[in-house]
Amino acid sequence: MLSLFGIFIGLGLLMFLAFRGYSIVWIAPLCAAIVAFSGDLNVLDTYLDGYMSGLVGFVKAWFPAFLLSAIFGNLMDVSGAAKSIAVKLTSLLGKKSAIASIILGCAVLTYGGVSLFVVVFAVYPLALAVFQEANITRRLIPGTIACGAFTFTMTAVPGSPQIQNLIPTQYFGTGATAAPIMGIIAALILFFGGTAYLELRRKKYAAAGIEFVPPPDMEKTDQQSLMLPSPFLALLPLISVIVVLNFVPPLLGWDNSDPKNIVLALLSGIGLVMLLNLSRRDKFATAISKGANGAVGAIINTAAAVGFGSVVRLAPGFEHLTTMILNIPGSPLISLSVAVNILAGATGSASGGMGIALEALSEKYLAIAKQSAIPSEAFHRIASLSSGGLDTMPHNGAVLTLLSNTEMTHREAYLEIAVTSFVMPIVATVIVILLFSLFGIY
Repeated sequence: MLSLFGIFIGLGLLMFLAFRGYSIVWIAPLCAAIVAFSGDLNVLDTYLDGYMSGLVGFVKAWFPAFLLSAIFGNLMDVSGAAKSIAVKLTSLLGKKSAIASIILGCAVLTYGGVSLFVVVFAVYPLALAVFQEANITRRLIPGTIACGAFTFTMTAVPGSPQIQNLIPTQYFGTGATAAPIMGIIAALILFFGGTAYLELRRKKYAAAGIEFVPPPDMEKTDQQSLMLPSPFLALLPLISVIVVLNFVPPLLGWDNSDPKNIVLALLSGIGLVMLLNLSRRDKFATAISKGANGAVGAIINTAAAVGFGSVVRLAPGFEHLTTMILNIPGSPLISLSVAVNILAGATGSASGGMGIALEALSEKYLAIAKQSAIPSEAFHRIASLSSGGLDTMPHNGAVLTLLSNTEMTHREAYLEIAVTSFVMPIVATVIVILLFSLFGIY
């Protein structure tokens, strides 16, 4: 019981320090030391062996994907391809569908493999221009971008190359298209529900006389959308990533969960975006360096959280914790969702929280999958969906980046972010679990 108490103290401290903005790179091993000490484990040996094994194992498995994803996103950005796609979508839909067009622009980019952080920077200038033309307050821009980039293409749409959809493949032996019906239903809820909510907020702001007020650098930002490549050519690298990820590996005889799948897919996208934009080749080296540097920080943050999960699994109190989680009433999918949501909220990271939960509990859920009628694909989809719920707490890194880049404060814009990327994913997860329980569809 002392060990179980130590696990809760470690988790609570991790949540508190992460919320205060401290780096998980050092707070994760600190909190893991508390878990080890309370479990009567040698703290130093546990750090050097158990903690570092979890951290290094995750880096070994996923660093190529993090690295290539960041490089691909930055190349799409500096080539102007990302902005070209977003501009084309908004011009097709028009100012009457300003919110939906920005959401779809973000969705196309993220589903094509562009990093969420890159999307934030690439789409914001366009969102400014579109919202100005439609006279919609800038307060809705962060929520609109969050709805398109942080939700359905990140965790729900089958075949997504985003890391939140790929991490479960290693634990459940599944593929990127796992549980397609559950994923599509959740994606529809997230898109239409998020769009409807943002439209209601738009009408409320308009009724209150709150209109578009340009930021001081509006003119400078707007000029950045000139001289963009063809939208058709810009789409080809994104299509390449999706096709190669989901259709080529079976032809090569590779397993669905093989990490080489996403590596091959991203390499195809990188090669194509460079080939189609040779006129901007002078920017490639800088973009690749920027992506490589960003990938190191991103994967270490997630791997540090996974290391904490490895220590939790070693603690004597882990069996008690497992029993508590698995005894949550209802389907095992519910307990998995609760565990991933809580840990994603605690770490302020979708991938980090899911990494802790799956590192500690995936073996138990795999055993349940073999003993019950619940396929491992359903566990994959629920884990992915749940990672995109409580992760967008106010201290989440993507939320802070989004607010900073859009020059908004939590008070001005966090409500819309929370509803579209916090509340709606939980609602969607509940609905698909209910549908699976009633009808067995996945």
